[in-house]
Amino acid sequence: MTIFSRIVAGEIPSYKCAEDDRFYAFLDIAPLAKGHTLVIPKREVDYIFDLTDEELAAMQVFAKHVAQAIKQVLPCIKVGQAVLGLEVPHAHIHLVPMQSERDLNFANPKKQFTPEEMQQTADAIREAFEKL
Repeated sequence: MTIFSRIVAGEIPSYKCAEDDRFYAFLDIAPLAKGHTLVIPKREVDYIFDLTDEELAAMQVFAKHVAQAIKQVLPCIKVGQAVLGLEVPHAHIHLVPMQSERDLNFANPKKQFTPEEMQQTADAIREAFEKL
């Protein structure tokens, strides 16, 4: 069971931003920017392109709605999307609020926020997501 599956199961706490019956979104604990969110399928799949066509399409639509919520809550020009998938063997999409393309460079130093800031950000994104 991956760390992400354990998060979905509630065994490991997370800063939940959105959820439906198939997907879960939560704040990255080593973010590139405030509001950096991970979108994962609840079904454990290592490689994003091993999802069925329908699952992949649905995950992208879910991620789109999460990105819209992020953009409503956090000042950014756009929300960037990246799929890397080497650090955790569970398919996931990174959504990163951006002021410039440099903000989506994973070699950049990671940001740190207090648990209170993380919770406030997750709550705000979740509230915006639920209104979409």
